[in-house]
Amino acid sequence: MKLLSLAQRVSERTQRVALLASKKTVQTVLYPFSRQGSSTTVFVAGNQRSGTNMLMEVLEKSYHTEVFHERDPRAFVNYQMRERRIVKELVEQSKAPCVVIKALCESQEIAQLLNEFSPASAIWVFRDYNDVVNSMLNQFRGMADQARRVAKHHDSCGWRGRGMSDETHALVRRLVRPNINDASASALQWYYRNVLFFEQGLDSDPRVILVRYEDMVTQPEEQFARIFSFLDIPFSPRVCRDIFLTSVRKREPPVIDPEIRAACDQLLERLSGATG
Repeated sequence: MKLLSLAQRVSERTQRVALLASKKTVQTVLYPFSRQGSSTTVFVAGNQRSGTNMLMEVLEKSYHTEVFHERDPRAFVNYQMRERRIVKELVEQSKAPCVVIKALCESQEIAQLLNEFSPASAIWVFRDYNDVVNSMLNQFRGMADQARRVAKHHDSCGWRGRGMSDETHALVRRLVRPNINDASASALQWYYRNVLFFEQGLDSDPRVILVRYEDMVTQPEEQFARIFSFLDIPFSPRVCRDIFLTSVRKREPPVIDPEIRAACDQLLERLSGATG
C-alpha cells in the first residue's frame, strides 16, 4: 500500500511538472507581452478541509492561469501569505490573465485584498461541516485547546480568530466550555471562519462567487463552467475529468456539542441559500 501511494505521488508530481512546463510554453505564445497591471488576482478563501486544494488543482490545469498554492515559498511562509508587495510583484510578473492565490489564513481580509489587488475577484468555498470536522480530526491536533485560547482572546491563536466580530466572539466565549472536545472545537472553527463571508459583506459583492464543495464533486462540469465563466477564462471539461464523488458523507457525523451543531446548521443553511 505504501509503495502504491509513493508511486502515485511520484506520478502526480511528474504530471504536474509536465503541465506547468506546457503551460509556460502555451502562455508565451498566447500572451507574448507583459500583462503588468492587467492580470486579475483571484483569491481562494474559506475554511481548511473544504475542498480548496481540489479547486486550486483544477484551476491550475487551465492554460489561462498561474496558481500559487499555500505551500509555494514564493508567495507563502508557513501557509500564510507573504508581504503584500511581494505577492503584488508575483502578480505583475505573470503573463496569465488570472493569477490564483490561496487565502485561507487571510479569509478575514478578502474584502481588503479585493481592493488592494484590483482588478481582483474571490472564490469562497464551503463544505458541510460534518465532513470538514471529520477531516480536521484526521489532520489536526489540539483543536479544543485552540478553541479555549480563541475564546479568551480572538488574537491569541494566530490567524484563526483574526477579523472576528464582537458578536461572533461573544458566541465563541459562550460555546467554549471547559470540557469542549476536538470535534466541537473544529465545528466551531468552521463556524467562525465561514461567518466571515457575511461579516465582510461578500454575499453582496459582485467580485465574489460562493461555491459549495458538494456541488463541485457531484456536478463538476456544470460548477466549474460556472466558475470559469465568473473568472472570464475559457472552460474545457478536461480540467475536471479526474474529480470523483468519494468524500461526501464518507463517515458518520462526529459527536458535536448540540448548541455548536445548531449554530453550524443555521450557518450552513444560510451559506447554501447564498449560492444562488
